[in-house]
Amino acid sequence: MGVGDGIGLRDAAEELVRARTEVGEFELIVCTDGTYKLDGGAMFGVVPKPLWEKRAPADEQNRILLGLNTVVVRTGKHTVVIETGVGNKQPAKMREIQCNQELLPQSLAAAGVRVEEVDVVVNTHLHFDHCGWNTTLHPDGSVTPTFPNARYFAHRGEVEHGHLQLDRDRVSYLSPNYDPLVESGQMTLLDEAGIRVNPEICPGVSVEVFPGHTAQLMAVHVESKGQQACYISDLIPTSAHLDPTWVMGYDLDPVETIAQRKRFYSRAIPEKWLVLFTHDHETPMGRIGFNEKGKPVLVAGVHTPF
Repeated sequence: MGVGDGIGLRDAAEELVRARTEVGEFELIVCTDGTYKLDGGAMFGVVPKPLWEKRAPADEQNRILLGLNTVVVRTGKHTVVIETGVGNKQPAKMREIQCNQELLPQSLAAAGVRVEEVDVVVNTHLHFDHCGWNTTLHPDGSVTPTFPNARYFAHRGEVEHGHLQLDRDRVSYLSPNYDPLVESGQMTLLDEAGIRVNPEICPGVSVEVFPGHTAQLMAVHVESKGQQACYISDLIPTSAHLDPTWVMGYDLDPVETIAQRKRFYSRAIPEKWLVLFTHDHETPMGRIGFNEKGKPVLVAGVHTPF
């Protein structure tokens, strides 16, 4: 998936810890729930396969390999986890189809992150592949918070939408990933008005709504000492999706996704944001610029020594 001079594989440890970097005084660590496979046509919508498969080769079942990137932000006062992967609640049939690996606990341990130290968890939306390790399923069928001391944050509209169980996307919403946290009060539900007034989750970490993939998809901004990174989630799932029109079949409103990508680029490019990709296993982060044809491209990777 990676283009440019992004993060590459160097040794076995990097399978579990995909990247490290700093944003101002904050440490950013890209952990992983492993890889999984989704249909390439669904991931690229109306883009013809002869075009997208140059960037994302498909297997014999037309599936492409995707990452499940969790970003840990250590601010000095807080340990923030952005997204929690697929988790361990997928039905056996879906595990067989998607080949997910359930690696986030091992990845966090390899990065030196204890689940007990995490005090903030942010879900950009509540599709199963973004909030699966919010909770852990045990052999006896019980479900408990994976991060026992964390305050979780998600958009209220995502919970309400998931409860509707609509034919279009009910498979994407697994209530054990979030309902127990809502019921216990451990998950704080945000709404549009509140986010506009106070987007900050904790000092240096804030959210902003970029609708299209879902109506309430949130990006997560990380700012310290004049530097900024942004976990843009499924607005731009991989570095292969940078073209504004290369949107997913999964997007509920693809026309809005295109408009929101352009809005994102209008700030991210001139301000040189570090962009964190949720599903790019090979290139989990990079900076974006315009090429000679005016198309957004990855122009610089990030050196991330281990």
